[in-house]
Amino acid sequence: MRVVIVGASGFLGRAFAEAFAHRGADLLCTARDAETARTQASWPQAHTEWISADLAQVPPASFWTHHLRRGDVVVNAAGLLRERGRGELEAVHHHGPVQLFDACVEAGAALVIQISALGAAPDAISGYHRSKGEADCHLRQCRVASAIVQPSLVWGDEGASAALFAALAVMPLLALPGGGRQAVQPVHLDDVVAGVLALAEARPVRSRTIDFVGPKPVSFRDYLADLRVQLGYAREAWVLPIPEGLFRFGAMLAGRFKGSFLDTDTAGMLLRGNAAPADDFAQWLGRAPRSHRAFVPAHRAEALRRASWLQWMLPLLRVSVALVWIWTFAVSIGLYPRDQSLALLARVGASGAWAELLLDGAALFDLALGIGTLVLPAAWRARVLWPLQLALIAFYMAAISWAMPEFWLHPFGPLSKNLPMCAAIVLLWAMEPPVRRGRRAARPPREKPPWNTSS
Repeated sequence: MRVVIVGASGFLGRAFAEAFAHRGADLLCTARDAETARTQASWPQAHTEWISADLAQVPPASFWTHHLRRGDVVVNAAGLLRERGRGELEAVHHHGPVQLFDACVEAGAALVIQISALGAAPDAISGYHRSKGEADCHLRQCRVASAIVQPSLVWGDEGASAALFAALAVMPLLALPGGGRQAVQPVHLDDVVAGVLALAEARPVRSRTIDFVGPKPVSFRDYLADLRVQLGYAREAWVLPIPEGLFRFGAMLAGRFKGSFLDTDTAGMLLRGNAAPADDFAQWLGRAPRSHRAFVPAHRAEALRRASWLQWMLPLLRVSVALVWIWTFAVSIGLYPRDQSLALLARVGASGAWAELLLDGAALFDLALGIGTLVLPAAWRARVLWPLQLALIAFYMAAISWAMPEFWLHPFGPLSKNLPMCAAIVLLWAMEPPVRRGRRAARPPREKPPWNTSS
């Protein structure tokens, strides 16, 4: 059996590819950047072929028929929650898959497994569910055996949604719309993978739609409370109900930030709930799906709890460090009596015009460090910003220790408080994504799609 996995570098696609590879299947995997995906793959690559394909560019059916073979099992796991450009959801979820499905019919594929979403329908309110639903409807009309898999919230160690819900679960106080009464039915990644494997082996002969969900619905509030217990907390978090209108307004503001999980569409999906009967899914698994109360193994709880707190604290710590530098600028430039600042500079040997220039220059430099802490990308922070801040603090401390050593004994600790500041900067530096060295694999250029080049 050869399995074609579209979107094999994503969260679900990577899990499917690894599971099929361990079953001994030959794989044809697609990713936007095939070379990078190949180097990051966690399974042996002897029986895996990679091609570059970006559904956002809507590869035509002729591109896919060039690579497909009769009898292939094709799994479409490509998807995104929020679009980065206008029309991207429609391209990735609807128009791109339509071309793929038509090619599967022409090539004589044995089975198409479409990873859709619970609640997907052409008349859905959210663009995410609507675009998925339009592709599902097209596949049902195609003359090819197909299984349309509609998962609920998928929990997996590397999943973005799992990281978000774990981060919410550790908070002692939660502000939830309607008190968190919305019904959800989260499903574990292992069960989703097992269900797809079962479908690929059984080869359904007609088109069918299967809800991949947990054993029973649970309120969003109880879901977070049960995760909190698995993370080692004895007490349930305090829940502050907030009006749905206020939640939608906050989601609209959050949606203006590219990295935000929350926007108008995702807020609407949460408010509508996410549940379905689990009987059909359980039949394919041959057992009941895993309960959400068993999502976090005991040996993973401590690491996940710490990672969840870091998800909240690292942005807060970064903002705090930025405010220290910005406040230092404000104090130095005029909030603190200027004559007293110049008197302190005189004790380290700076006086007159030189002292004035030094005071203003240092204040502006502090302001630049504060703004840079907020706006610079991670690579620049790791290479330049954090080392520069540590070096500047070390210089300040050395100069003051030499000229005014009594400040070490000051009850307000103007020097000793630099020690936790340095520790915070070192932590922020250590938690930045590693800077990759060497030549990066080239992404397929958008002005020349990969299906217009030789394979």
